[in-house]
Amino acid sequence: MEEEHTAASEAEEDQDWLYIRPYHALVFKTLEKLIISKMSFKSIDRLIRRNSKTKLSRNIVDGIYDQKEEQYVQSLRELLLANNQLPEKFDDYHVLLRFLKMRGFNIVKAKEMFLNMLKWREECAVDAIAKDFKFEEYDAVKRCYPHGFHGVDRFGRPLYIERIGLVDLNKLMQVSSTDRYVKYHISEQEKTLSLRYPACSLVAKKHIGSTTAIFDVKGLGMNNFSKSGRDLFIEIQKIDSNYYPETLNQLYIINAGAGFRALWKVLKACMEARTLAKIQVLGTNYLSTILEAVDPSNLPDFLGGTCTCSATGGCLLQDKGPWTDQEISQASKGVFGKGQKSFDEISTTVACENFPGHQEPSVGKLHPISGWKRTLGMLLKDNQVGDTNENIQQNKVNEQISEKIQELENCSAQTQETLHALLQKQNELANHIEQLRKLLREAANADNKANVLILK
Repeated sequence: MEEEHTAASEAEEDQDWLYIRPYHALVFKTLEKLIISKMSFKSIDRLIRRNSKTKLSRNIVDGIYDQKEEQYVQSLRELLLANNQLPEKFDDYHVLLRFLKMRGFNIVKAKEMFLNMLKWREECAVDAIAKDFKFEEYDAVKRCYPHGFHGVDRFGRPLYIERIGLVDLNKLMQVSSTDRYVKYHISEQEKTLSLRYPACSLVAKKHIGSTTAIFDVKGLGMNNFSKSGRDLFIEIQKIDSNYYPETLNQLYIINAGAGFRALWKVLKACMEARTLAKIQVLGTNYLSTILEAVDPSNLPDFLGGTCTCSATGGCLLQDKGPWTDQEISQASKGVFGKGQKSFDEISTTVACENFPGHQEPSVGKLHPISGWKRTLGMLLKDNQVGDTNENIQQNKVNEQISEKIQELENCSAQTQETLHALLQKQNELANHIEQLRKLLREAANADNKANVLILK
């Protein structure tokens, strides 16, 4: 009888699981929908406001993007948002994509790198450096360390040049210090992100997010590159690689002699493989390679180009580029000021005729809106059009907010339905459990009666 009871119990248990198992998926679905309940109302409000601006600020003028990359970016973005780890300033498609690329699209490693960047910015007060740091020794440093931005490459990226072979490190350390020069470098990186790239993007009518660089190392070797110089190079390389990833398009090291090549073996040991892949070390026959990337008008004459900048005291003593044009600077701040507006929201653009060396994209790649040929003067003076555009954008925001409200209302209704269904199932399970307990009581009573009869 005991064996029959055990078999019956196992059969009933299996039947119970068959009864309960179909509701597992229902429970998990409910939990997935209710995950938003973990967020505070403030977080939800902030999330709604963000999504009303843009789901992903891609800033792509021609609307062409890699779908797989977008999926990775969306996954990283959702992961950071879920933990309130994505400041609005960095909620940008291309910012997140840079960290993903640097970590081979490993979302976990990209997230770790991104969070390390945020921690570094807080510890080093980067925002304060970008806003308040004054590099009074700028002119003196330029004289003993010739470097600077000089126009754009053929794609429209900023062109940065250093004449490292002419650096006087002893004098540099006299007029400045390693700490102050590092702060100056950080401020320049911030300026590139907030001003140079947006201005170049506006002129090029496509996203610009990296720099082409030329380092002239003529005469540089192990003997005249002191320990302080190597330490400064390593510190700057660490900052650029870890906290401003994927902002280098290509680095051309030119006039590399035997002395530099020996030094290069030491320097490249502290650089990441992905960065090294973007560096070309060239000898004295570099010009044909450089001219493939840079128009002669944007290349200083001392490197084989046609520019002299004689009116401003030399090619590397000014910050030459579209970002120095006041109208373009103002327009780019209006379009990219908060890092949230996409190219799809741009209804006007800037003519590029004043910036030789940049090649216009083909007509087939122009966005139907941003490809309109409107001058910058029209953009800034046509207030009526500006007001209309603002109204259109505000209407879009209102529509997106309404859609989000409707989405949350639908989610709430579905959640209520699911909870109602779960409560019904809970009652059914309670009744089923009570029936099973009743069977157990009846079986126990039957056993007791049988025992009494046996004793009699």
